[in-house]
Amino acid sequence: MKATVIKSTGNTCLIRFDDGDIQSCRVPGKFRIKGLTTTNPVAVGDFVDASKNERGEWRVEHIHDRKNYLVRKSVNLSHQKHIIAANIDQAVLVVTLEQPETSTGFMDRFLVSCEAYDIPAVIVFNKWDVYSDEAKSEYDYRKAVYESAGYQVLATSAETAFQLTDVVQALEGKITLLGGHSGVGKSSLVNAIQPDLDLKVGDISVVHRKGQHTTTFAQMVYVDNIKGYLIDSPGIKGFGLVDMEPEEIGDYFPEFFAYREQCRFHNCTHRNEPGCAVKAALDSGDLPHSRYQSYLSMMDGEDEPYR
Repeated sequence: MKATVIKSTGNTCLIRFDDGDIQSCRVPGKFRIKGLTTTNPVAVGDFVDASKNERGEWRVEHIHDRKNYLVRKSVNLSHQKHIIAANIDQAVLVVTLEQPETSTGFMDRFLVSCEAYDIPAVIVFNKWDVYSDEAKSEYDYRKAVYESAGYQVLATSAETAFQLTDVVQALEGKITLLGGHSGVGKSSLVNAIQPDLDLKVGDISVVHRKGQHTTTFAQMVYVDNIKGYLIDSPGIKGFGLVDMEPEEIGDYFPEFFAYREQCRFHNCTHRNEPGCAVKAALDSGDLPHSRYQSYLSMMDGEDEPYR
């Protein structure tokens, strides 16, 4: 019987059938074969065929091809990747400018990964109620930067419901992955949208101003108030790029890609080549330097620090 994976913990997963029935299901070892490049063969959002044995135990028999998926580097195994979620309509990057602050480097890596795997992305700045005037000025800057790249940018507060209706409208009728650092309020945002879900909410570490991890595994929940699904993912400390060649990275910055055909060389890396349209746009102020610095960092293979 065909079902959707709504939570995956490695050897087992939770699956939901079309009639709403939810069952625990074993993931056989054949899916965790030697040479597999992912740490989790079954991911939240996967469509699987499952069967039940004579003891009433369910097991995965087949994993259907994915429409798309989003990956990050494995925390413990740098040469492997971890699939965060599959078959999603969009990713919402939840960020904050205070308590804690999300770096532009992290944002850009997340967005580049979405572009690489053909996943539309929306940016939501949460915790508006705690922002200082300086943080609000930073929001205005980042909003202009990312909207000019083609992304929808929203501001909200899960605590006060400030402009929460705008977020609800962006989520309606879709399967959405919520991504971002621990402590940015992903679970709080879901609870604000539909309080009876009562997802676990963590506090901010007073010492390091970093979020405490409260979501251990990604999980998919149906939310009546948006008539759609939300995938609440574990807080991501860093977002290393995988399956990407350096010469491809510039294509995943939409505002850079728009200038590509104007460059003198078709294989321009937008660094030192003469006649580079991207560099000219940077010099004229038509492209933001913060995005370009992130691009150079990715090209050089640098890891993004936690903050």
